[in-house]
Amino acid sequence: MTWVIGFTRDAEKFLSRNHMERAGVLDAVGLAVRKFGGETTAVNVKKLKGVWRGYYRIKRGDLRIIASFDFERSCALIEQIDWRGNAYKE
Repeated sequence: MTWVIGFTRDAEKFLSRNHMERAGVLDAVGLAVRKFGGETTAVNVKKLKGVWRGYYRIKRGDLRIIASFDFERSCALIEQIDWRGNAYKE
């Protein structure tokens, strides 16, 4: 099954400043999708609470990826990408 991955303006802005991270972000999201499908993968995914309710956090080193997943339509929206201390700020 092919997944469609979209990026918000903030996520695109981060990737334009840190263009070397794009492949890592796509890899981490792919691993998260595989984990949701029942595979055993080495990815740290956590469902968020509070302001980010309905989103998931994917950790990759010091990088934090906040995304929402639509399993019926097989699409993911990357809402926020940032370094560890800044990712959860609005």
